[in-house]
Amino acid sequence: MEDTQQRGPAAPGNREAETPKDKPSFWKRPGVIVAGSVLLAVILFLGLHFLARHFSRESTDDAFLDGDVVSVAPRVAGQVKRVLVQPNQIVKAGDLLVEIDPRDYDVEVAAKTSGLTAAHANEKVIKATFELLGVQVISAEATARESDANAVASRATAEKAAADLRRAEDLFQRKAISSQEYDTAKTGATAASASADADKEKAVSDHAKVDAARAQLDAGREAYARAQAQTDETRIDLEQAQLSQSYTRITAPQDGRITHKSVTAGDYVQVSQRLMAIVPTNIWVTANFKETQLRRIRVGQRVDISIDAIAGETFSGRVESIQAGSGAAFSLLPPENAVGNFVKVVQRVPVRILFDPPIKTDHVLGPGMSAAPSARITDFELPALIEALIALALAVVGGLVWARLAGGNRSSRPAGG
Repeated sequence: MEDTQQRGPAAPGNREAETPKDKPSFWKRPGVIVAGSVLLAVILFLGLHFLARHFSRESTDDAFLDGDVVSVAPRVAGQVKRVLVQPNQIVKAGDLLVEIDPRDYDVEVAAKTSGLTAAHANEKVIKATFELLGVQVISAEATARESDANAVASRATAEKAAADLRRAEDLFQRKAISSQEYDTAKTGATAASASADADKEKAVSDHAKVDAARAQLDAGREAYARAQAQTDETRIDLEQAQLSQSYTRITAPQDGRITHKSVTAGDYVQVSQRLMAIVPTNIWVTANFKETQLRRIRVGQRVDISIDAIAGETFSGRVESIQAGSGAAFSLLPPENAVGNFVKVVQRVPVRILFDPPIKTDHVLGPGMSAAPSARITDFELPALIEALIALALAVVGGLVWARLAGGNRSSRPAGG
């Protein structure tokens, strides 16, 4: 009876005591094994992904968007008449941004235009006088040549009269001619000589007139050159006035978005006073990599770029250049390491990364926004699908081993134990 009672159904109190022995352990349950295998697959995938990226990429979160921000400033002073843009407005190159009251510059242009007209008139008068002096020089030269010819003829006549006088003297001494004939020859010689001297003096005087006319022509030429120079100077003044007048219309130098606007209609602005800034659409990434990371970074390497302002999207780029020096070396107060308490600090070097192709997005992006570039330092890269398949296979093997061990331990338990 005692054996039968021992082998018979257990009392309620004994059933509660024996249930934990028959129930499988928590770690040996199929659901736990499956969940553990899934968790193992996820851990393996993340581990493989981390290792693959560690050996094939160099990344940093010390990076930001950068661009050539253009400051808009007036080139002439004046009161602002109109402001045609609003903060964060998109503009195109050549769009009118600000207009300065142009009336002062209009008056200056009108005055310079009148001055140029007067200079042109003065130049024409001096040019006419200069041309007249040229004609006078030609006339004086012709008169001088005529006087030279007359002087030569008179000298020839005087020489002939002198020869006749010498013959008359010879004949008079031989009583071949009368005294009257001798006196006539003597008078003719004297008159011819006087005429020759007069013509010579006239030729000299006419040559002096030629020299005087040429001197006047040179003076006229210089006056005409001065008039031309004055006209050119007046023209340059007019062009400068027109240029200043055009500066009253401030236009956008390039495409971009208006930022930091600090001007309103009615303000009086000075030359070079900053009115606003234009953030261009062509931006790039400045990434501050550690100097130890630069061992494997080269110009031209492909880069995957994520931007904090755009979640879930990755952009493609390439390394455009690497700065020749750390960022600290070009700071306002560079570090002085020639001291006794030197502590080596890993420096960061700016690397310029261009978007390739240029970034196109509906989000507003600008200099200073955070980015996270990841440079591909090797051509080989394990695809994410392969990583997932490898992790899944390892997880399946691990799950099977886990299930095998759990089943083996359960079957090896003594019966009735």
